[in-house]
Amino acid sequence: MKKIAIILSGCGHLEGTEITEAVTAITTLSKLGAEIQCFAPANALEESNKIARQKAKDLKELSPVKFDALVFPGGYGAAKVLSTWASEGAKCKVLPEIEKIIKAFYQASSPIGALCIAPVLLAKTLGSESVAITIGDDKATADEIEKTGAQHIECDVTDFITDRQHKIITSPAYMYDDASPADVALGIQRAMAELYEMA
Repeated sequence: MKKIAIILSGCGHLEGTEITEAVTAITTLSKLGAEIQCFAPANALEESNKIARQKAKDLKELSPVKFDALVFPGGYGAAKVLSTWASEGAKCKVLPEIEKIIKAFYQASSPIGALCIAPVLLAKTLGSESVAITIGDDKATADEIEKTGAQHIECDVTDFITDRQHKIITSPAYMYDDASPADVALGIQRAMAELYEMA
């Protein structure tokens, strides 16, 4: 059974994890047969448990060697809690624990998935590797992503981008504000299927 770690950042798209994105990722991976464990920073654990159902664990307990893949759902928590992207863009700082985890999965050639705004975490951490990601078609955000050294590729809400060389899978989800839940779910389902296959 493939084991997948999902990192949450609270509950609610304006200050934490986007609920629809997280639940879609969790249910899709569960249907595929994955064993899932959610993690969150200590200051976001209580809120994250509202989504996780199971008890989310502190980020410090995440041992990359015990998991086959890593997933970041979106929501502004990725840009406010897990990093300072919301206020600093390409000049942001990523939480040291998050940076360490991303690098560990990357160095182990374990696939990493990110949804909505969360791909900026990968851009900031792995930009020097010229990873290819998407956040949809938001030009301002795409321009900031390019400043990190990462490549941005435009993508429809129902689709996803795979950087096969670096094992990075991203989908825009609610970066398209007016997207329907069905369209958002379709893009996430496709991305998670790809991630599961690569794990």
